[in-house]
Amino acid sequence: MIIGFYPAAMIGMIWAVGFDWADGLIARSMKGRTGDDRAFGGTLDLLIDIVSYGITPAILILSFGDFSPWFLPVVFITLVSGVIRLSYFSTFGLSDDAKYTGLAIDNNSISLVFIVMFADYFEHSTFAIILALSGLCLAALNVSQIKTPKLSGNPINVVVLAVYTLMTTLFYAWSMLR
Repeated sequence: MIIGFYPAAMIGMIWAVGFDWADGLIARSMKGRTGDDRAFGGTLDLLIDIVSYGITPAILILSFGDFSPWFLPVVFITLVSGVIRLSYFSTFGLSDDAKYTGLAIDNNSISLVFIVMFADYFEHSTFAIILALSGLCLAALNVSQIKTPKLSGNPINVVVLAVYTLMTTLFYAWSMLR
């Protein structure tokens, strides 16, 4: 992203979601995990989430904005919202009806990977603003009080993500070849 090679970055971003969803399924199915193993895995997952779904989208927004200082407030809000979102979930978990409070942060990458598909339809500076506004909207949803379902635990959603990941990978791979 830093050098502006967005198709490869988008492939990496969507595969990060796929691997994140898969690692949870794999970890829960492992026999003999101790409480310490679970605690370590949970902490590691939070660190990976902030990098994949907080820092990476922030770099994407900065890069599309040609690293202009005007985009720094957007990046700051995006990062702080991501940290608050992850800290809230780490502390409170899912609600009694198995829903998240606020939009789960992995949706940031899923959404931004889709939005970037339309970058060629706009002037670069216009799309940078669209991307920044999208990041702000996602940040607001991350820390909102809306209830959203846990998508990663549902096998149907895992299949949908797998199809989406393959389709976006093909789209961006094709765009690298043209």
